[in-house]
Amino acid sequence: MAQEKSFRDVQVRSSEIRIRTIGLNDLWQSLKEGYDDFNATPRVGMFLTVLFYLLFAVLLTLWLVRGNLLHLAFPIVAGFTLIGPVVSVGLFEMSRRRELGLDVSWGSTFDFVHSASFAPILALSVVMMLLYVAWLFMAQFLYFGLFGGDSPVSASDFVTQLVTTRRGAALIWYGVLLGFMFSFTALAISAVAFPLLLDRPASAATAVAVSIRAVASNLMVMAVWGVIVVLLLAAGAIVFLIGLAAVLPILGHATWHLYRKSR
Repeated sequence: MAQEKSFRDVQVRSSEIRIRTIGLNDLWQSLKEGYDDFNATPRVGMFLTVLFYLLFAVLLTLWLVRGNLLHLAFPIVAGFTLIGPVVSVGLFEMSRRRELGLDVSWGSTFDFVHSASFAPILALSVVMMLLYVAWLFMAQFLYFGLFGGDSPVSASDFVTQLVTTRRGAALIWYGVLLGFMFSFTALAISAVAFPLLLDRPASAATAVAVSIRAVASNLMVMAVWGVIVVLLLAAGAIVFLIGLAAVLPILGHATWHLYRKSR
C-alpha cells in the first residue's frame, strides 16, 4: 500500500513533459539505432516477434479460414498493427536497458512486470486490444452491409468478387479508409505512450495524453513514420511473413529511439 501511494505521489503529469519537434532525419536515425539494437541481440528480438506476433497471427488466420470467415482474414492480419505496440513492450525495454548500459537478456526483458509500470502498461494494452476488437467488428459490419450475411464459399470466390464487382471495389475502398482511421488512432494514443510508461512514472491516461500531444506537434513527421511502418511491414510480409521476424524487432527498437528524440 505504501509503495502504491509513493508511486502515485511521484507520477508525472502530462503538462510536465515537454515535447520536442522532430524531423525526417530523426526517423532515419531512429531506424539506424533500432537496427543496431536488433543486431546486438537478434535472437531475443526475433523470438519475441515469432512467439507473440507471427504465431498468433497465423493461428488466428487459420481459425478464421476453418470457421468460414475468410472475409476477416485480411482485417485480422492487417489489424495487428494496432496491437504491435503491445507486443513491442519487451523490445522497448531492451532498448532502454541497452541505452543505460544495463544487462540485456531474455530474463531482464520482462523485469518491468515486477515494477510499478506494469499496471498502466497492462491498462493501455487492454485499450489497444479493445481497439483491435472494434476494428474487426467494423470490418464484419462493413462486409455484411455490402455482401449480406453469406460468407464466401472459398478464397478464390472471395477474391473474384473483390476484383470484379462494384461491391467488392466498395469493400476495398471503405475498408482502406476505415483501416486508416483505426491505424491513425492507434498511432496517436500509443506512439509515445508505451515507451513513456517504461521510462517515467505515469498513469496510462497521462501516457496517452502525452502521446497525442507528441503526434499533434509532429503531425507530418509522424504521418511519414506511419507510412514507413506500413511499407516495412508489407515488405516483411511478402515472403510468407518470414521477413517480419526481422522487420518487427527493428521497428520496435526504432520506436523507442523515436520516443527519446521526441521528449
